[in-house]
Amino acid sequence: MPRFEPHPQRRPALVTGASSGIGAATAVLLAAAGHPVALGARRTDRCEDLAETIRKDGGEVFTHPLDVSDSGSVERFVSAAAGALGEPEIVVSGAGDLGAERVHELASEDFAAQLQVHLVGAHRLVSRVVPGMVARGRGDVVLVSSDVVRAPRTRMGAYVAAKNGVEGMARALQMELEGTGVRISVVRPGPTMTGMGMGWDAETTGEVLEEWVRWGLARHPYFLRAEDVAAVIAAVVAAPRGTHLTLVEVQPEAAVAKPAAARSGPASASEAAGAAATGPDSPAVSGREEGR
Repeated sequence: MPRFEPHPQRRPALVTGASSGIGAATAVLLAAAGHPVALGARRTDRCEDLAETIRKDGGEVFTHPLDVSDSGSVERFVSAAAGALGEPEIVVSGAGDLGAERVHELASEDFAAQLQVHLVGAHRLVSRVVPGMVARGRGDVVLVSSDVVRAPRTRMGAYVAAKNGVEGMARALQMELEGTGVRISVVRPGPTMTGMGMGWDAETTGEVLEEWVRWGLARHPYFLRAEDVAAVIAAVVAAPRGTHLTLVEVQPEAAVAKPAAARSGPASASEAAGAAATGPDSPAVSGREEGR
């Protein structure tokens, strides 16, 4: 006799930040795997476009406005999604954006605003959906974090603080929920090509990349694609019951090195930054989840 009942055949999924980037890619993959998917974001027009694509591919999808910085909006989104698709079995928290300010130059109100979205927003979602999961004895919550927890980056101080908070909250949840059947997982992407930071001007982007190279945070110019991170999220929630992927870090693989004789020597910091800023795989920023 199995130690755990298998996943139910129908597992509705809620995805925040679903209008683009990692959120959108995750929604597409989950829908393709047969999960009914609820898309939540502020940019509802983009969610509707994505929903149309999912429907054409045979998926079941629901869209609803969502602003994770507003408790009422989170309540309306979760309630509407549950009414349309059923109680959530999978929740992916990935809404947010970031600026490029230095910590000491950032207004406290703006610092707090990033914590409201990335950290408090994640808690709003968790506090709304997890009690029901506990009552049912099962459920998966994936919190999208960032490798800035392990290796902080300059110009991202509020984001670094928020993601450290997310992972601390996740670890506390994992301990508190042990034995309930509810799995809290953290997916920690490295540099990812998404829309985050795409509003930065060229001068700011260049400065940021130079700083990252100086601090050893840009070893090569390759970035993950949103679909790469989404594939990991899909694998986490598909893991059989009785297993728990608590933390998965995802990094972009460097290009296969040329034979030693073909190398022309190591690139300078400025050359590496230029490659990262202008190369074919560059979003000009180490983004994570941006589909607010």
